[in-house]
Amino acid sequence: MTTPTALYIVTGSSRGLGAALTAQLLQPGHQLLGIARRSNPDLQAQADAAGVPLTQWTADLADPQPVAEQLAAWLGGFNGAAVASATLINNAGVVGLPATLGQVPLATLTLAMRAGLEAPLLLTGAFLAATASWAGARRVLNISSGLGRRAMAGSAAYCAAKAGMDHFSRAVALEEAARPNGARIVSMAPGVIDTDMQAELRGADAAAFPEQARFAALHAQGQLTSAADCARQLLARLHSADFGQDVVADIRAA
Repeated sequence: MTTPTALYIVTGSSRGLGAALTAQLLQPGHQLLGIARRSNPDLQAQADAAGVPLTQWTADLADPQPVAEQLAAWLGGFNGAAVASATLINNAGVVGLPATLGQVPLATLTLAMRAGLEAPLLLTGAFLAATASWAGARRVLNISSGLGRRAMAGSAAYCAAKAGMDHFSRAVALEEAARPNGARIVSMAPGVIDTDMQAELRGADAAAFPEQARFAALHAQGQLTSAADCARQLLARLHSADFGQDVVADIRAA
């Protein structure tokens, strides 16, 4: 008898936290889909060596509707009765140009909002619709940020996208709580992680981005969490029995 598959979809899977999450999910009995602007050959080699199915889509989440439609069609090819659990991890995001709003090109603002808010909203909708009749547990983990809850000068679009992610998660949680086998959803702030995004912030023009010195100090003082350590903490929360109890959460909270 074949063991039902635990299915995971991870956006922004090619590098940083997304790659760390994907690597740690390459376990027996799992099947993964990674969505990113580029594929990761090292992850593919790791998956092939472990015998874990990994599909990688190269897609630009700045144009999310076709990706969401593709996801819905892909999920429609599964026998939902054979899937023990299905999880969507909306990890991809774009910090944009660290500068005051009037200094940021409109195209950059559009990219940040589409990739950071519109894409997770559409992908979540497609995921929930496609898996609505599945018998297994369904979960959505949105990787948010403390900046969705505390405004910071020089990052208006990123703050807005993460605040929107938190609030749509609250609305979806209310909807799913009213449904049989409703999905559980959490918008989780992951703390300060040593990723390319952090490098962009501490390398920004201090005149345009007043918080630049703070991010530089975090790195200099060794206060950044590694992507691998953060991924381990996030997956422990994802697989805990109380996942979804607090819809908007912070990994640093006890």
